Amino acid sequence: MYLEHFNVKEHGFAGHLASPDTDCKKAVIVIMGGEQSLLPGRMIAERFADYGISGLAVSLFGADGLPDALDRIPLEIFSAAVSLLKSRGFTNISVYGQSMGSIFAVLAACYVGEIEKIILVSPAHVPFEGTDKKSMSGHSVATWEGREIPFVHADFSRVKASKYYSHPDAAHKVMGMWIAYHDAYQDKEAEEAAFLPVEKTNADILMIAGSGDEAWPSEYSVRRIEEYLKEKQYKKKVKTVVYPNVSHLTGMMPNREREKKIYRLLPLVGIMYRTFGKHKAECLRAFEQSEKEIISWLQ
Repeated sequence: MYLEHFNVKEHGFAGHLASPDTDCKKAVIVIMGGEQSLLPGRMIAERFADYGISGLAVSLFGADGLPDALDRIPLEIFSAAVSLLKSRGFTNISVYGQSMGSIFAVLAACYVGEIEKIILVSPAHVPFEGTDKKSMSGHSVATWEGREIPFVHADFSRVKASKYYSHPDAAHKVMGMWIAYHDAYQDKEAEEAAFLPVEKTNADILMIAGSGDEAWPSEYSVRRIEEYLKEKQYKKKVKTVVYPNVSHLTGMMPNREREKKIYRLLPLVGIMYRTFGKHKAECLRAFEQSEKEIISWLQ
């Protein structure tokens, strides 16, 4: 495996390209979060390389030339990423978006284009308001050509984002952020105005979620996207997989042998994500099953 690093000043985006030893014209853009995220996108890019598919992890924030937090991220970084992959001779480009990265995966395919397949893990169906780390910014999480992408405002004044609560619409304990986003979706006018224009991606779409997602209502989002695409009579392939009792944390995971330190932290994951702690066996099984689904989808 060969690893390259990119920065905004020289390349137009910050990220890491993991290339397999074998020659393959397939590449996946991995979008997960910031440069210093607890689960780095680089490790997931490397996991794709284990399967003979080049993985390009693109950072959303926290690197030189990018915002310090998830606020007004310019979608042009994905134009630069796609251009680089094409210049390297890649003819099949897909995008993998996990959690907040799912929003940018759809937006990249809509605004930049040239994406053949999209994988959305624990996704949302609308962009959200950005944050400056301490509070909500009043702006969108994303921009294109300097204009903000329509977004939904989530009110965190009545809940603490990481605290757990009971909620009548959830069969399990959920975080305050779950409640804030759930409540935001009750404003149907705002929800519809910000709904991601998924039909414009013109790509095959795989969606994966857990019914026990404690961070936000991702099962609701995949069902809404599914219904939306049926209404639009979308012609490309669409597949939805919802794992019972599975946490927000699912999808591709780093190589177990190479990243032993990450796997030693799994008990801490059970503290942060309570569904994972309560249904650990099912969540671990979902890691394996979703990885097979994703690789099969790409191949």
